[in-house]
This record gives sequence, structure tokens and C-alpha cells, in this order.
Amino acid sequence: MENLYSVLGVAPNASDDEIKKVYRSLAMRYHPDRNDAPGAEVRFKSITKAYDILSDPAKRDEYNQSVNHRIILDAEAEAFALWRSLFQLNGVTLPA
Repeated sequence: MENLYSVLGVAPNASDDEIKKVYRSLAMRYHPDRNDAPGAEVRFKSITKAYDILSDPAKRDEYNQSVNHRIILDAEAEAFALWRSLFQLNGVTLPA
């Protein structure tokens, strides 16, 4: 399960306005009609899914509960996955 906050590149305590502003910016950048790069459509769908959940207060609360109560079996792998997703937001792919 990917971290929806890292998909949008916002902090978990981001305001609704901040989430909306970042979503609009990313959606315009990765929209399939504006960006024909490989992977842009997948990225756009991921951004839209993240916004759909984080913009709805009930869905956001439910998501936050599920994230906060999951058990992390391999903390090092989890940390590396978060770093990898952060770098991928900036177009850099880290080796596995």
C-alpha cells in the first residue's frame, strides 16, 4: 500500500487547501492530455486516487487510522521504500 501523503508530496497534517493546491498542480503536470511521457497516466491515476481519499474528511480519517495501526514487520525495508518514493517524486530512481 503506497503512502497517499507521499504520492501528493504533502505532510500528514496538511490543510485541505494545501492538499487541493498540490493536487491541482500535479494533476496539470501529469494529465495524459498534457503529458505523453511513459508512466504519466499511471502517475495521474495515483495522484487522483490520493486526492479522492485525502480530500474527503471521513475517508481521510479512515485512511489515517489504517496507516497508524498497521504493523511494520521490516522497519528498514519500510524506511527504504519511503525514501525511494520520495526520490521518485523528483524523478530519481534508486536501485532496489
